[in-house]
Amino acid sequence: MVMRKICKTSNELNKVESDINEVKQDMQRLSQQKDTLQDLLADIEKRYGETAASLKKLQTQIEQKRQSLDKIWQDMLGYQSEIDRLNKELAGQIRAAYVMGQKEKLKLLLNQQDPALSSRMMVYFNYINKERLKKLADLEAAVQRLDQLDKQKQTETELLEQDLERKKSEQAALDEARKQRNELLVQIGNDFSSSEQQLSQLQESENRLKSLMASLPITEEELAVDAEHAKELSTSVENSSEPMGDFSILKGKLPWPVKGRLAQKFGSPRTEGTWDGVLIDASEGMEIKAVTRGKVVYAEWLRGYGLLIIIDHGQGYMTLYAFNQSLYKRMGDSVEAGDVIASVGQSGGRRQAGLYFGIRKKGVPIDPLEWCRR
Repeated sequence: MVMRKICKTSNELNKVESDINEVKQDMQRLSQQKDTLQDLLADIEKRYGETAASLKKLQTQIEQKRQSLDKIWQDMLGYQSEIDRLNKELAGQIRAAYVMGQKEKLKLLLNQQDPALSSRMMVYFNYINKERLKKLADLEAAVQRLDQLDKQKQTETELLEQDLERKKSEQAALDEARKQRNELLVQIGNDFSSSEQQLSQLQESENRLKSLMASLPITEEELAVDAEHAKELSTSVENSSEPMGDFSILKGKLPWPVKGRLAQKFGSPRTEGTWDGVLIDASEGMEIKAVTRGKVVYAEWLRGYGLLIIIDHGQGYMTLYAFNQSLYKRMGDSVEAGDVIASVGQSGGRRQAGLYFGIRKKGVPIDPLEWCRR
């Protein structure tokens, strides 16, 4: 009897251990699946950002070529008008010469009654002939320039047509990347839809950002700002539209990195905890500008924050710009106040475009509302 109970208990323990192992395997499989999906999301959002940046650059080139074509057209119209004017003047001179005829010149040469008059008339004839030759030379030069402009117009038109074809291709690639991203977000949402899983993801994202901030390779020498240089720059802050110099004196003077509605303030409640920066609602593709000069110390995709740029401004101050569509600066780049560093997006798995903007002082979050112009 006792042996049967022991065997039964042992079997139950074995079943419990088996169930525990199955749960552990399920959790491990779920974690691997989550990592795989997040890696796919990172790849797609990077490709989407690169394609969007390429398309924007191509659109700028197309606009420049269109402006170049417009200028060529204007120049061609100007030279055509010049040719018409020269034609009329030359025709007038030819008619005058025809009316006077070559016999008049011969008469003047043979007329000895008034040598002074004959001399003046000969000067007039020579002047007319020189003007006629000059008009012919000007007309020939104008026709040649018009021909050159016509060839240039044909070349620019061909290049523009090629760029337009490339734009179609880039747009198709962008649309495909957007479609893949949306499909993946649906899958991620289905697999990790519970509030516990969402909370876990948010906490993981915040921990990753904290670890990243702590691991950035910044030494005290890199953080130090030349005191004399900062003093010189600080004198111009009050009168300058672009703040620069010692970051600590810019409190309340910094511009916002993008125009938009403040959707979340610093310290406002989040799924768990509070916002350690601000969230600005803005249209996808809008330009994001550096709030002041500094050096890019991070420009890459980070889970939960998408395409992220971090700028070091010295003395332990950093600014963070997350959820970007495209990054226009790379790690190590120096930036000035107002430089375009990225474009507004919804990377990091977000479903609405916007910009996360944060400020850190020696790794500690501080309120951007206290530092940016109201």
